Amino acid sequence: MRAVILGGTGFIGTALSGFLLDKGWMVTVPSRSPEKGRFIVPKGHSLNISFVPWNGTDPQLLIKHLSGCTALVNLVGENIAAGRWTEERKERILASRVNTGKAIMTAFKEMQSLSEPLPQVLVQASAVGYYGSSEQLKSPSDYEEFAPHGKGFLAAVARQWEDSTAGAESMGVRRVIVRTGVVLGPGGALQKFIPPFRMFLGGRLGSGNQGFSWIHRDDAAMAIAHLIENESCAGPYNLTAPDPKSMSDFCRVLGAAMSRPSWLPVPRFALRLLLGEMAEELILQGQYAMPARLTASGYTFAYPNLAGALRQILQPPVKS
Repeated sequence: MRAVILGGTGFIGTALSGFLLDKGWMVTVPSRSPEKGRFIVPKGHSLNISFVPWNGTDPQLLIKHLSGCTALVNLVGENIAAGRWTEERKERILASRVNTGKAIMTAFKEMQSLSEPLPQVLVQASAVGYYGSSEQLKSPSDYEEFAPHGKGFLAAVARQWEDSTAGAESMGVRRVIVRTGVVLGPGGALQKFIPPFRMFLGGRLGSGNQGFSWIHRDDAAMAIAHLIENESCAGPYNLTAPDPKSMSDFCRVLGAAMSRPSWLPVPRFALRLLLGEMAEELILQGQYAMPARLTASGYTFAYPNLAGALRQILQPPVKS
């Protein structure tokens, strides 16, 4: 079995590569900088993973990489939190997602015309921002996987991200959509919260009532592998832990895990002044998404509660 992971050098992609390799898969990672792959090869797996050139939009080169693969995982998307949302940056965030989806579909159509077998399954990344914000949504059913999409920039991006590969099912490819919450692990989004708490300056952002749907990075990787390998799994799945929190509760649990207080709130107006529109949608709003379909599919979380997840992530590394 061989998986092609687009975005395989990213935060989730590297964890997924390692987990699939441990399960005996071969892994191919198309990348703009394949030479950097040697720095992230999981220990003991150098013969089973390959890093190959791809610019994110060329369907002809993608066809070569897809030949004979079992699963295609599309995690490509520019980091939405890397900088203030100017109009130009918003266009790049959307284009980075949609253009890769279009390249996948063009490659699939060309492969079909050549009678080449397509991947058995396509995992399409998305985000819980699809549902809109917790300020707009009041009922748990608003976050169920078949609920309608919400309003705002993030909801529009998630919807178009998903739609970019919507034709795969008609070609006989099982398509799984993973709507991911905040992924917690060493580095990533959590790293932005830690410094204030270390200096005893941590606290909630904004009102603190906004939803904070999260998942441990290991669970994100293992859940994707579970969805790949279970042929009955198709359609949208919330890739979130079954313990969503409010922002206030998240900061309180993080403070406890670090033996620090959570007492100094950052007011809404300050975040808006600093980050503009990005603060409103990405930080001051949120979701309370539950992994109903993922749990029903038989997946068991390694880190089902926030306190345990943070303890594992923040524990000192073991010295060899």
